[in-house]
Amino acid sequence: MTAENFVYILRCGDGTLYTGWTNDLDRRLRTHAAGKGAKYTRARLPVELVYSEGFETEHEERSRECRIKQLTCAEKLALIKSKEFSEDEKNGA
Repeated sequence: MTAENFVYILRCGDGTLYTGWTNDLDRRLRTHAAGKGAKYTRARLPVELVYSEGFETEHEERSRECRIKQLTCAEKLALIKSKEFSEDEKNGA
């Protein structure tokens, strides 16, 4: 499976979290960093990618984005932490 649709979470400069979607994660991150992304993030630079998840279809990605946006901040932080933990395991840390 090749992921072509992504849901992502950014940590903004003020510590808040922003959830979005894209079909080109690198381009979208550059757009946010340049202050040309979502209105929410433009006022809260700099931004840092703290979570991303890839999907084969846009439907899967949009459904996941909707579920993530319904999470509380604490639940989003736990999701981010669980992803960091699984990445550490993959990297042998």
